[in-house]
Amino acid sequence: MSDSRNNILSNQLGKNIFERLRSGEIVHTTDPEYFKINEVVTRTLKLSQQLNSSDNTEDVRLILGNIIGTEIDSSTTVFPPFYTNFGKFLSIGKNVFINHACSFLDMGGITIEDEVLIGPKVNLITENHPVSPNERRALITKPIIIKRKAWIGAGATILPGVTIRENAIVAAGAVVSKDVPNNTIVGGIPAKIIKKIENEPV
Repeated sequence: MSDSRNNILSNQLGKNIFERLRSGEIVHTTDPEYFKINEVVTRTLKLSQQLNSSDNTEDVRLILGNIIGTEIDSSTTVFPPFYTNFGKFLSIGKNVFINHACSFLDMGGITIEDEVLIGPKVNLITENHPVSPNERRALITKPIIIKRKAWIGAGATILPGVTIRENAIVAAGAVVSKDVPNNTIVGGIPAKIIKKIENEPV
């Protein structure tokens, strides 16, 4: 069955374009609801200009909360510049720290749980494209989940569909294409397990 036929069937079943994005279906630029994605992107770009001209973290939290549609907890700090192309599917927990110049492409959904540390210039990318040249402008998305107390090092890139589990560390510059287990350190391109983290007594 063709992808365009799948999109028609999804519409008939009552799934809107955002639900189809989150479920990982192929979404084409010719989709009759694609304008809704463009509307969100346009709004986010405008708000991002305000965010990145802010000179204090409280304003950054307020504007980012407006972008994602949920209040950012006062214990969380985001340093500008901060880049997102969508924002609607971004969730950020408590006591999170996000350093300068991070880029979050969240059409597939990004969940950042409590007490996560994210270094500068980290890329979280939930969006991909079909291999076929004839369909390459279409979107395929998979979510990224960063579990509690994980630490993502400077310049790391997390690819679609990856979960970084509790207490894990992603080394600076790593490209992560597979899930990272609890209490492990990964590094390299593609990222591989370097060592286990031993739990210290409380």
